[in-house]
Amino acid sequence: MIELKGISKTYSISGKTIKAVEPLDLVVHQGEFVSIVGHSGSGKSTFLSLVGGIARPDTGSVSIDNNNIWNYNDKERSKLRNEKFGFVYQFASLLPTLTAAENVLLPTVFDGGKAKSDAVELLQQVGLGDKTNRYPSELSGGEQQRVAIARAFINTPEIILADEPTGDLDEETEAEIMAFFETTNKEKKVTLIMVTHSSEIALRAEKRFRMKHGVLEKLN
Repeated sequence: MIELKGISKTYSISGKTIKAVEPLDLVVHQGEFVSIVGHSGSGKSTFLSLVGGIARPDTGSVSIDNNNIWNYNDKERSKLRNEKFGFVYQFASLLPTLTAAENVLLPTVFDGGKAKSDAVELLQQVGLGDKTNRYPSELSGGEQQRVAIARAFINTPEIILADEPTGDLDEETEAEIMAFFETTNKEKKVTLIMVTHSSEIALRAEKRFRMKHGVLEKLN
């Protein structure tokens, strides 16, 4: 499903070149759960942005179902992301003027929208069934992150890219959310690529990698 060939990414900051991702190859098959562990600044988030077609690699190619996504124009690439991918970022990034359910439904406006009941069902699955009409200001940081996780699944994506998705959650909620991710991965064959600083979470994946100074290495 996902094939990365020789991708790399550098940034220029104040005249200094930062090698965020060193050249790497990786194949991720449909329905696999892949974890990437590493400290802040190791290149994990940049790697996810390359996989999701948000950042253009300096070298190499990113292919989804044997199609190089950088052969698409911006509109085609945006359509691909909306249909194929669900993104969970480090920060919830909810719109403050929308309720929890409305925030979950936001990605669906590009394809005709979905019923509120779809959002309510997902919010129930992440433990927020009683807060569908609350605004972000009325939710804790952990609750906002759970809304963001529900939002990532609203378009029934084939691929979930999760960037520290449990970083703001307490242990009990983290366990519940990880169970939700794993159930979706196993039962619906949703491909899951998760970056984390937690070795414990990383060990739950079937394929495990470590990223350090932009270099990706496979773990046993």
